[in-house]
Amino acid sequence: MTSHLSEQPTSSTAARSRPHPASSAILERDGRYLLIRRRNPPSADMFAFPGGRGEPGETPAETAVREFHEETGIQAFDPQLFATYDLEHRDDEGRTVSRFFLSVFKVTADAATQAIAADDAADAGWFTVDEIRALPVPSSVLECAERLAAEREAG
Repeated sequence: MTSHLSEQPTSSTAARSRPHPASSAILERDGRYLLIRRRNPPSADMFAFPGGRGEPGETPAETAVREFHEETGIQAFDPQLFATYDLEHRDDEGRTVSRFFLSVFKVTADAATQAIAADDAADAGWFTVDEIRALPVPSSVLECAERLAAEREAG
């Protein structure tokens, strides 16, 4: 199942702009999800799944795996598309300043590998869904975590 979130642009220019490709990766261990605290905009000081902008010629899955490794030091494998979002970031006056098409992947990794915050990540940690609800996170992160937890409980 793929989710789509979209806000209406505030100008005709924003409506015509193509979103930048971006990807993130979800790694779950024993009901906890690896999040990083972002160092840079557009989500500075928020917790999120590791990820970032796509590079030219890169598939969304390749972006997810590369960014995950850059931000956590963990080599991820087997990316499986989980959700997509059309995200707009606005300034204080409501103008669209950037737009991303975010592809979110579930990944696997060696359970013995420890996460180390690097690149755009200020911190890294493992959080339950209840803990994620109390953190400053983008709505897409909470939505994905809650959906995954519900799927895990359903068996």
